[in-house]
Amino acid sequence: MMRVGLIPNEKGGTYRLAMLALSCLGLLIAALPVVIVVIMSFAGSNRPSFPPSSYSLRWYGDVLHMLTTADANGGQSVARALQTSLIVAFAVMVISAAVCVPLSYAMARGPARLRQTLEILFTLPLVFPLVMLGIAFLLMAEGMKLDLGLWRLIIPHVTLVLPFVMRNCQSAMAGIDPEVEEAARSLGAPPWRGFLDVVVPMMRPGILAGLIFALIISFNEFTITFFMYTIDVNTLPIWMYSRTVSSLDPSVLALSVFIILADSALIILTDKIVAGKASLF
Repeated sequence: MMRVGLIPNEKGGTYRLAMLALSCLGLLIAALPVVIVVIMSFAGSNRPSFPPSSYSLRWYGDVLHMLTTADANGGQSVARALQTSLIVAFAVMVISAAVCVPLSYAMARGPARLRQTLEILFTLPLVFPLVMLGIAFLLMAEGMKLDLGLWRLIIPHVTLVLPFVMRNCQSAMAGIDPEVEEAARSLGAPPWRGFLDVVVPMMRPGILAGLIFALIISFNEFTITFFMYTIDVNTLPIWMYSRTVSSLDPSVLALSVFIILADSALIILTDKIVAGKASLF
């Protein structure tokens, strides 16, 4: 068949050049905000502008000072916000795993119609506007008039991350042959032992990947948290937002770089776990 127009030969051509250009453009669009934040975190001025007129490490020093000082108006507030974000994120990880691991197993071994129905239900938080989801949880929390404490954030965060954890657990279950469980039962293992000793270890990469996604999403969540936070229950994204409402605090940019580095490390770890080249335990 004769090739015409922009269709390349096997050695490359216009198509290859076009795909390379589109890839570079997509990478630029995705990475440009991160690059700008990193550059601006080194700005030396109190009122940063892009490009910076001078460069300094002073804002990184301010971040470290805020995280270690005992000043109630400074470091202790950001330290409390960071502590709250970590507690909420780890609680969300545990709860989402406790829900998704057995449920993904039941969906994989259950009727196809039930699996399709549950998949649709667990997809709803992804398509539901986060603003409306935050308002809905706020109305429920205020309507019950309960002092929920950290659960004001944990419950909506679990709802938000469940689809991501569930997808990873389902992907792990898809590669497990039912005959493996049958072999365990034939050796005398009860169903629950077959699940815990055979299925769960084989699901480990999907579970760990889902847990890391849950940690990242919960830790960085802002929209729903904005409706649910209180003076006593405040997360790091909310604290960062409060420092940029009236004017941009350059120390927030430096703090963002630390978060970007941590998230990037977790994403790289997730890729290695999925590829079978790393493990958390």
